[in-house]
Amino acid sequence: MSTPAESMPAQNVPVPSASLADGEWHRLHPLTPLFKGGLVLIIVAGVVLNNFRDRIIFWAINLFAPEEVHVDEYYGAGDPVDWVMANNLILVALLAVLGVLIVLILLFWMVWRFQEFRISDEHVEVRKGIIFRSQRRAPLDRVQGVNLTRPFPARLIGLAKLEVVGAGTDANVPLEYLSTSKAEGVRSDILRLASGARAMRRGETPGVQPATASATMRSQLVGSMNHGVNDLIGGVDLADVEPESVVKIPTGRLVGSHLLTGVLWFLFFLVIYAVSLGFTIPVILSDGDPDAWIGVVAMILGMGIPFIIATVAITWGQISKSLRYSIAPTPDGVRITYGLFTTVTETIPPGRIFAAEVTQSLLWRPFGWWAIKINRMSGKSASQQQSSSAQQFNVVLPVGTRADVERVLALILPNLPAEDLPLVWEHGILGPQAEDPYTSLERRAWWRRPVSWKRHGLAVTDFALLMRRGQVWRKLAVVPLARLQGISVSQGPIDRVQRVAWMKAHSVAGPILGEVVGIDSVTMMATMHDIAQKTYAATGRDQSHRWAQHVHVVEDAAGGGPSTGSAAADADGEPREA
Repeated sequence: MSTPAESMPAQNVPVPSASLADGEWHRLHPLTPLFKGGLVLIIVAGVVLNNFRDRIIFWAINLFAPEEVHVDEYYGAGDPVDWVMANNLILVALLAVLGVLIVLILLFWMVWRFQEFRISDEHVEVRKGIIFRSQRRAPLDRVQGVNLTRPFPARLIGLAKLEVVGAGTDANVPLEYLSTSKAEGVRSDILRLASGARAMRRGETPGVQPATASATMRSQLVGSMNHGVNDLIGGVDLADVEPESVVKIPTGRLVGSHLLTGVLWFLFFLVIYAVSLGFTIPVILSDGDPDAWIGVVAMILGMGIPFIIATVAITWGQISKSLRYSIAPTPDGVRITYGLFTTVTETIPPGRIFAAEVTQSLLWRPFGWWAIKINRMSGKSASQQQSSSAQQFNVVLPVGTRADVERVLALILPNLPAEDLPLVWEHGILGPQAEDPYTSLERRAWWRRPVSWKRHGLAVTDFALLMRRGQVWRKLAVVPLARLQGISVSQGPIDRVQRVAWMKAHSVAGPILGEVVGIDSVTMMATMHDIAQKTYAATGRDQSHRWAQHVHVVEDAAGGGPSTGSAAADADGEPREA
């Protein structure tokens, strides 16, 4: 069987090019201003021209051919375009249109000319602006992920935007736009440098772009457009991962799961609707007007239709964001791809996941479906994190079976010990079972969680803090101790009477709360002390923030190929002692 490299035609063999991670300033794609707001500007300009075209044409004719202007004839001729054609002034009108196009092109060129980026061994920087200059910088050792987004219009011509996710509020550094192949190369360079590796990995040439030596601009444009259209069917960003390592969601399961969730939204809106009608209808009918029923029917339709539209919109929004979902391991972390027309590819490096939570609603239980969410730094402000697009980055598995959940947990928590798996599944997600090892909510405090008090509890291992809660919505949170930001124990007046306390595991902002209540106060203090000691030990063992720090590449003496060793490489690529 031939390998993909052997079966590739000779004319499609990549030609090495210089890496963009050379510390020099580089410009973005020339069409960047068009996709960053130029399309909107053109549409607005078209509307303005259409509404004021008579005045604009009169001004242009008066400027270039004042002897041809007759005010009475112009304003009495009806359509100004017909007047221009009747007076043989088409050339003057075309010159005016050409002048507007030249101004727009010059404006776009100036915007593009003053947008640059550079990648050094320590930072990713972007600077832009003509009158008001701005510069953003993201330290590579603080990179929390790299997102590659292909909006539908840009995707058709082979463009993509890159976003380097930083650690902090409003710390992201966007690179908008690059050709798709160049964006993938830049992503590889950023993650390679963030990993601590300065030399090339096995079989990897940073900065190599899939282009041909003899390809013309036209053939490259046609090829990128064909590639974008073909991706609508075949998917994207799966070329460098093994097919058997990719977790995908069948479309039927995805749609069915969100339809079940849509039922909950429908019931929620229905309750609000029924309550509002219960107060309003008696008031309308109390007047005794025989035509009052017409008003009641009109009110029911007027209020019911928006509720239906809201339910459909919410359900469709969730489905469309999860279509074409896939998750796979790469040398630089976990890669998540989703989206039908506009595709988003997110690469989360090792050590950037601060907590993971497996959830299962009551409606999903007969089908054996679960979802997985994570807490991670998004680099966005508090208001930006509330948007649905930002919250989508916290979902690593929209819906999956137990096998899917096991594979995804192995990807996002690769250091989870095998001896902890029973705490995750049998006693955690499915539990409690007989001889439950979890520290559960005290019976005397059952009223705090009257439905799920038997499930509510926590367990501590050398690797993670596990928190189990919920009966209608089963949830199990796993917080790696190496990523734990802090822990607090509180006790109010009623807690002191019942001799219980509640604990909160502090993490970065995200959907996972990390709280347990109603635990015996003496047991809670001992647990807190145990967590502190194990967190200190786990932090000392953790090296995931520089996941390739102790890997270097040397030339194999026999075949000249690269091989890995146990020493590290310095900034110049020379091996040194680990």
